[in-house]
Amino acid sequence: MAKQPDTLFPIAKSNDEWRELLGVERYHVLREHGTEPSGTSLLLQEHRDGVYRCAGCGALLFDSATKYDSGSGWPSFTHPRRNALGTSVDKSHFMARTEVHCRNCGGHLGHVFPDGPKPRGLRYCLNGASLAFVPTSEDS
Repeated sequence: MAKQPDTLFPIAKSNDEWRELLGVERYHVLREHGTEPSGTSLLLQEHRDGVYRCAGCGALLFDSATKYDSGSGWPSFTHPRRNALGTSVDKSHFMARTEVHCRNCGGHLGHVFPDGPKPRGLRYCLNGASLAFVPTSEDS
């Protein structure tokens, strides 16, 4: 069963609507707070200029300039776009972590940790299944 959000978001759909829109893997990650296996995201090898959007609603989340290889096995970023994310406390797996979600649809993206590169010191460790990469047009 899908985990229900504690707050309402600008984009809201029924679980059936999300399932149809997202497919099995993305639904599990975005709506059931799942995690894809480490090292499996094709976005780990994505190095082009562009933007990362929420795979659920298309909201702009991260610029490619903020992506880096953290060695964690998941796409990692130093900071999001302004007002793109919300956070909550995740007490699963016998620990407390800061979960990040899309502020627009509430989709689970991953977690933020205080072990990122300077100057911010944050590592936004995300599931590739929660993201959609849009390359910058070479014609622009």
